[in-house]
Amino acid sequence: MDATHRDIRTIDDVLHLLDGLFSPGADRWTEDGAAWWDGFYADRDRPVPFFVARPDENLLSYLDRGLLPAGGKALDLGCGPGRNALHLASAGFDVTAVDLSPTAIAWAEERARDAGAEHIRFVCGDAFTAVLDGPYDLVYDSGCFHHLPPHRRISYLALLDRVLAPGGHFALTTFAAGEGGMGSELPDADFYRKGRLEGGLAYTDTSLRALFGDGTDPDLTEIELRRMRAQSPDSPAFGESFLWTALFRRR
Repeated sequence: MDATHRDIRTIDDVLHLLDGLFSPGADRWTEDGAAWWDGFYADRDRPVPFFVARPDENLLSYLDRGLLPAGGKALDLGCGPGRNALHLASAGFDVTAVDLSPTAIAWAEERARDAGAEHIRFVCGDAFTAVLDGPYDLVYDSGCFHHLPPHRRISYLALLDRVLAPGGHFALTTFAAGEGGMGSELPDADFYRKGRLEGGLAYTDTSLRALFGDGTDPDLTEIELRRMRAQSPDSPAFGESFLWTALFRRR
């Protein structure tokens, strides 16, 4: 065995090297992080806002205003207990819903059976390595992106480029920086110095536009970017104002 370990040859090698700079307990984005998420989802009675069986208010708004197509193929990234996947299926989409956690997938499958929902394929695994049956007319991410370390944005953009159909839509809900927001506002480099992600990364609207807006690859055009609208307990939708909601369309 070569003790010098001079084995970096590809971008994937670099990404895996950077993954290893974080403590195992910080992992929320690879299959090794599935056990943490299993523990998170184990107690269904915890007062976690997005445990409710209600879709995001921005998703309802996009559909009500005709900003999304009436049906097609949708990919739900980090689907959790499946609340948005179920609504997309009810709106006429054929849905692939992916999550690292077997516990979350089991809960989502239970909800789908109880609702008599069809046209949902649940996939337990890492979205970066899972076999996905794209291209998709819609890629929907509610709360997955902000748990990625900075270097895995490369993997995320590559995933979008691979699976999002031309003319398809990408919708994102993520931690908002600034007053009333949530998540860590540390500079990217500090996460590597600390070896942890401080519970998730907060983003400004400017940084989201720089990552996903015009001139990026894939080439996405902004349709709407705003704070999520907080919802009352009796609302049919989920909404917390500490999140950004964003909708882009691929050229």
